Amino acid sequence: MARMARELKALGHDVISLSLGEPDFDTPDHIKEAAYQALKAGYTKYTPVSGLPELTKAISEKFKRDNNLDYRPEQIVVSNGAKQTIYNLCQALLNPGDEAVLFAPYWVSYYEIVKLSEGVPVCVFAGVERDFKPTPEQLDAAITPRTKFVMFSSPCNPTGTVFTREELEAYAAVVAKHAHVLIISDEIYEHINFTHEHVSIGSFPSVKDRTVTVNGFAKGFAMTGWRLGYMGAPKYVADACSKIQGQVTSGAASFSQKAGAVALMSDMAPTYAMREAFRERRDIVISMLEEIPGIKTNMPDGAFYVFPEISAFFGKTDGQTVINNADDFCDYIMTHAYVALVSGAAFGDPNCFRLSYAASEEQLREAVRRMKEVLARLR
Repeated sequence: MARMARELKALGHDVISLSLGEPDFDTPDHIKEAAYQALKAGYTKYTPVSGLPELTKAISEKFKRDNNLDYRPEQIVVSNGAKQTIYNLCQALLNPGDEAVLFAPYWVSYYEIVKLSEGVPVCVFAGVERDFKPTPEQLDAAITPRTKFVMFSSPCNPTGTVFTREELEAYAAVVAKHAHVLIISDEIYEHINFTHEHVSIGSFPSVKDRTVTVNGFAKGFAMTGWRLGYMGAPKYVADACSKIQGQVTSGAASFSQKAGAVALMSDMAPTYAMREAFRERRDIVISMLEEIPGIKTNMPDGAFYVFPEISAFFGKTDGQTVINNADDFCDYIMTHAYVALVSGAAFGDPNCFRLSYAASEEQLREAVRRMKEVLARLR
């Protein structure tokens, strides 16, 4: 979609891209200033593979303060983005044929990284009618002797779903019965949560020692280009991931880490302001999508995505193009409305598409207006 958007822009079309999971805000000034001061102070050298001591200490304190999690600094590994953290974990934990249970819809890279690690993805699916939340019974049925871990995100990419305390406690109770299974909880969207309560599954005593908590700076601090993620994990898992990272990239950039420590320990007002802006945009997009016949959506409680179900359009045509699936739907919207979306097939649900509302209010209103116009041509 990104390539198609560039090609259409080159032809002079006004393309609105709602395909990327990237905040459109700039990194807050006090974080940029911290990086600048670190550069001036000579932080331009290699760092310890697992992270600078001041950052791992700050992460440990953040986990205690915000998440009721007790990870010591030696249980923390800082990586070049949360994606590398997920890669490290899959490489460390999966042998050929081992199974990884994924809540579906899932972030596209979960599935592919598990396969790249010679593991077998086992998907536990829930659709829009259940707010994309699998039941504990589904999770229990998916676990086998080959299962190494269960992995999910909350708030979720691509659906925006946020699991409640009660729902997470029920999942924890299931995993607690299976002593050989770990939990990988991706909480990268922690600060873009509209429910007023973010709950970490690792805070439940029954799975405290079997949970890996993944987080990072890209989304909540608008630091996508800084490439800085981290995890807290059982010591043996952290050690294994550090060994793998040491042979792949070594440590993350020194000045990024210095800025990250400041981000965690300083004023969160810019982050909260971004969250409120995302909430307002969500409400605009949802209200406009609800006016389009055939589009079915839930109310996402976090992240900056809407994941509408559009199977009502399958089989319809404008006389030239037939919409057979979500891929065709997104291609049709791109070539007729010049709006870039992402097919839900990439995320494990071929009946949906993902729309990122990390764009201006003006762009969002215009994008959905165009979508409504061209979809009305389908019969």
